[in-house]
Amino acid sequence: MKSAIADRVHAGSFFDLDRKDPDLIRLREEGAETALPFALMERLVKTGTPYAEHARSLRSEPVTVAGATFDWFHAELPAEIANEINLADYRIAEHTDERRTVLVQALDRLSLVHPEGFDRVREFVRGLLWVGLKPGARVSSLTSSSDPALPYVIVFSDKAARHIPPNTVSEQPSHLYLAENLLHEGTHQSISFHVLQHQVFADGYSSKTSPKIEIRWRAGQGEDRNQYWEIDRAFHATCVYNQLLRFRQTELRRDDLTRAERANFQSAYDEGLPAVRYLMRELELLTAHFTLHGRELLADLRHQTDHL
Repeated sequence: MKSAIADRVHAGSFFDLDRKDPDLIRLREEGAETALPFALMERLVKTGTPYAEHARSLRSEPVTVAGATFDWFHAELPAEIANEINLADYRIAEHTDERRTVLVQALDRLSLVHPEGFDRVREFVRGLLWVGLKPGARVSSLTSSSDPALPYVIVFSDKAARHIPPNTVSEQPSHLYLAENLLHEGTHQSISFHVLQHQVFADGYSSKTSPKIEIRWRAGQGEDRNQYWEIDRAFHATCVYNQLLRFRQTELRRDDLTRAERANFQSAYDEGLPAVRYLMRELELLTAHFTLHGRELLADLRHQTDHL
């Protein structure tokens, strides 16, 4: 049975940045490899906006851990890109020694303690956008995010070193929480790759008209989109929670956590387990909105959930 979560990018597929495609070849030949994910964005969004050309204004600092190199972007985030991926209220955070240290520690933790998770991040993440709210922005800061429209790039803020979902917030930052959030977004990207290349949802399915699943642990958080999720969003979340709960199990078996880290991971695990079981049950009531392949993926998710 195939897993819902892809583990590699297939050679020659749409997401293969090394494939023989005129636009990708040109960017590689011009030394603009960091713009390659934005060239894929042009194909996915289809607005005619030359996102790859705008991305050339981004500079990046390489971060290399365990043989994997990531592009840590700096400079100003072009408005054309920010508007498309809902980052209009954000700017790229200043690169500091403190941020570099915690980022390297987080990636190192994944590589040493969660090698399968690190392999997933290595495969599906190339660009890192560490952001902060612009002065005067009247929204609460995101913790981490990724957008299917922009493959290989994940977004996170300083909160990613303090908050792990659903609702655990630490008074003290830790690279372990950042490690989980990097895995979180890398997993989202891997799911997006699979969903975009395989028909998981039935003909005619649309997020706009999808039945909604009530998210009980987000009651009172204001926006309906936070309290009621579409089927595809719930599917993503169920896949991600399965990965994160295994991450937390592994951390809780370690003897190098601080008392606060252990308490926070235990709290997040205890809250996340009923959440993923609830989502799993709700999705199984809506199998008519999945293809045969999608139902096979749900069966695989059920197996994973039952063994948490």
